[in-house]
Amino acid sequence: MKNEGTTLDPDTEEFRKAGHQLVDWIAEYLGHPERHAVLSQVSPGDVKAQFAASPSRHGKSYELLAREFEEKILPGVTHWNHPAFFAYFAITGSQAGILGELLSAALNINGMLWKTSPAATELETVALGWLRDALGLPSSFFGIINDTASINTFLALAAARESLGLSIRREGMTGRELPRLKVYCSDQTHSSIEKAALALGFGSNGVVKIATDESFRMRIDLLVDAIARDRREGALPVAVVATTGTTSTAAVDPVEAIVEITERERIWLHVDAAYGGSIAIIPEFRGFWRGVERADSMVINPHKWLFTPVDCSVLYTRRPDVLKETFSLVPEYLKTTDSAEINYMDYGLQLGRRFRALKLWMVIEHYGIEHLQEVIRGHIAMARRLGENLEAREDVELLAPQSMGVVVFRKIVRDSSGGVDEMASERLTSDLLSTMNASGKLFVSHTRLRDRYGIRVAVGNGATKWEHLEALLKFL
Repeated sequence: MKNEGTTLDPDTEEFRKAGHQLVDWIAEYLGHPERHAVLSQVSPGDVKAQFAASPSRHGKSYELLAREFEEKILPGVTHWNHPAFFAYFAITGSQAGILGELLSAALNINGMLWKTSPAATELETVALGWLRDALGLPSSFFGIINDTASINTFLALAAARESLGLSIRREGMTGRELPRLKVYCSDQTHSSIEKAALALGFGSNGVVKIATDESFRMRIDLLVDAIARDRREGALPVAVVATTGTTSTAAVDPVEAIVEITERERIWLHVDAAYGGSIAIIPEFRGFWRGVERADSMVINPHKWLFTPVDCSVLYTRRPDVLKETFSLVPEYLKTTDSAEINYMDYGLQLGRRFRALKLWMVIEHYGIEHLQEVIRGHIAMARRLGENLEAREDVELLAPQSMGVVVFRKIVRDSSGGVDEMASERLTSDLLSTMNASGKLFVSHTRLRDRYGIRVAVGNGATKWEHLEALLKFL
């Protein structure tokens, strides 16, 4: 045949040259992030308009593609790796993590079975064992890496549903009489909890949002009342989700008190530690989630505060047998005789699995636990210092206690009686946020607490220094 033997990449020299140039570009980018506006300043459609209606017929050189990347794509990038990125939660990468991602892409492994790449499976087991120990969790916790906390929460709640003994895996949710199923969380819990409940057939009415106290922590008395009420009405509690590091304020639910309730009521306890769990690598901070070792499952995102490039989220569970029972489905062509080995595809929805453990392993081993601890300690200290600076100002109000790396505040306007003019304060705070983000020097997000609009600052980037927060204070 005419095209027989045509290869995709005839040689490696062009790749080698382009690769060196791109690594140089990345090093320069990471070394001088201030050259870029943190928040992209383009308008909708600006990036798309620069590209042709159809792709190249005969290909383009790496050199030309690199130039197009800088000219057409880079202006439309919001720089999550910038040290003045204070919005949402930083998903800061790292030099070691980038190199791990590069190797993973080169190997292009699908780690669905042990035998499809033993190193992918066994390194995941090793790295998650190291991380578990660094967090002070018991050795009985089984771990698996997926892309985000959202999917890990879904997996945990699906396992909780299967643990009820309702034969849902076999019989499904329809065409038979089932009690209403309920999941409990605080009114500050991440939206992924409700999304998982929707996907699992609980419905939005199956999510019971428990009010929080003055520090935005789940109120235990109201949780007890809600469970008792639902049982009286014939509903079946499935799980309680406790959060250690809520999205808006980094509040920490009282895990130890909640676990007492879930054990007494025989309800699955899932802990959302996607953000806050990382802080537990520092021994003196572990008290914030005392009792977590008794949870049935928990999620932590190394791509949030452990400097591993997105995506890398870890689900730990004390009940891997239930997780496997919920999801294991092995077609003939995937059956193996390696019964002693872990096949991670059995513990979730995904069949294809990226070699995510490689970048996590490289981050842990290159930086070492002690250095990671010191960087996170520095973030907490900077957030505390920022909170103290803001609290000292008469025209600023903290809307929540400073927690971990998060500070939430608003500008306040006094009325003629000396009270707070709520509408004027919201306008001023909103305008301040817009001014900050339009400057290109930093990026902050907002939240609303007790109907008060606030600016939310999350410190978590590996390159952040106090000078980046000083730049924020200058806008006030």
